[in-house]
Amino acid sequence: MKIVSLFSGAGGLDLGLIQAGHEVVWANDFDADAVATYKKNIGNHIILGSIEDIPSSQIPSCDVVVGGFPCQGFSQANLLRFEKDKRNRLYLEFKRIITDKKPKYFLAENVRGILSLANGRAIEKIEKDFAAAGYRVKKKLFNVANFGVPQSRWRVVIAGTRNDLPETADFCFPVETHTNPSKAKKMGLKAWSQIGKALAKIPEPDEKHSLPNHVCSQYKVTNRNFTGHRWTDAEKPSPTILARGNGKGGVCAIQHPNNHRRMSIRESATIQTFPLDFEFVGKMNSCYRQVGNAVPVLFAYHLGLQLGSQNQSMKEAA
Repeated sequence: MKIVSLFSGAGGLDLGLIQAGHEVVWANDFDADAVATYKKNIGNHIILGSIEDIPSSQIPSCDVVVGGFPCQGFSQANLLRFEKDKRNRLYLEFKRIITDKKPKYFLAENVRGILSLANGRAIEKIEKDFAAAGYRVKKKLFNVANFGVPQSRWRVVIAGTRNDLPETADFCFPVETHTNPSKAKKMGLKAWSQIGKALAKIPEPDEKHSLPNHVCSQYKVTNRNFTGHRWTDAEKPSPTILARGNGKGGVCAIQHPNNHRRMSIRESATIQTFPLDFEFVGKMNSCYRQVGNAVPVLFAYHLGLQLGSQNQSMKEAA
């Protein structure tokens, strides 16, 4: 299927969809480093700039629109003036593109906190707006660890199927392949992937290697019960790879499973299931941020497989 990608970042979502057999025909992001990373590893079809400045007519026709819009502007206080809050402008741009381009499907990824914003009224408004654009809308909360990603990372996927398509063509969310080791055998699923095993073959940054981006933050290891500072259990999935951290503009990298240092950019990207040769462009904090903002490639691959299944079903029905 032909895909338009909004808020593409370094391209984790797009890479997974491509690996599943789809073609990303156009992508966009406003971060110069992320766009440079995308071009270096995926393709030149990404456009640098604010989506607000790009008319719908300049975006090619597509089967699917994907992207993760920011949600900082959704609050109980501002729902009545929703469209006037500048922080909601990117959500409104996503809505504009699907309204104008009318793809068969859209997939919007977001943090799980979007479900509770404004006591749930924000997500209700989003679903109603997408429905008004001509789509049957559904949502689901996922832990990407349940798809083989060696990381506990909760994300919401909002999916839309265009109203004129038959209900048999409705997008179906992918089925989990992994679960908690204590339940795996009983459920007939694989056990969660462990961070220790995922990083076992990666040498120390100061050892001889040829890995790109294998440099790490010197931010000290503290082992406090606080996000980004917790002890890492090598036999469990990694804590969520972060895009923010120390409150001073820097990124707080998760502790290595040996808990002797912070994970390198390369190790963080491995936990996000990027290939070892995927090279990030920019200074250290920028690269860490690109990794932390990405959709894990393996999870995106499962979404892509499901899109392919839907497309095949439609062809067979026709």
